[in-house]
Amino acid sequence: MGAILVAMPRHEDSSRIGDIIRQSDIWEEVFVCDTGSEVLRRIEDMDISLVVCTRKLRDMGFEELHDYMPASMNLLLLTKDVQIGLFSSNIVILQMPFKTSDLISSIKMVLPGGYRPRREKKARSPGDKLTIDKAKLLLMERNNMSEPEAYRYLQKNSMDMGRTLLETAYMILSLGTG
Repeated sequence: MGAILVAMPRHEDSSRIGDIIRQSDIWEEVFVCDTGSEVLRRIEDMDISLVVCTRKLRDMGFEELHDYMPASMNLLLLTKDVQIGLFSSNIVILQMPFKTSDLISSIKMVLPGGYRPRREKKARSPGDKLTIDKAKLLLMERNNMSEPEAYRYLQKNSMDMGRTLLETAYMILSLGTG
């Protein structure tokens, strides 16, 4: 199975979508691109299973990109305009704005042969657990939360921002001590 390419004109947007896919455990290899020509180069050089893109990239629109892609390759189009007259069996449209769960479900649906879960995650180190516990304690003290509420808050914000639980804990600690 190949990789997933995420292509958007703004690198930050591509990276954010790529992080969401990586953290969702549906696919192991995810690469981000800013231009259609970069997507096409990667398709030539790598085994690619899916391209996730918006209507316009820096150098071409999705129609032109689709025309240059192999006919068997699937494309997930993220767009605000649902009234696009597409008649291609390998293009799926996901209307923006969308929930993270909708993005993940759409990718699972479009991937050839279903999705491939990642390898098992390593257990957290004692230092990582301590950081997460400190963030929970800070939330509990400052926001009068119970321990389960603080943990759920960390989890939800991690998922919403496309970050790991540990990254969110560091963020809360840095904001809470300032």
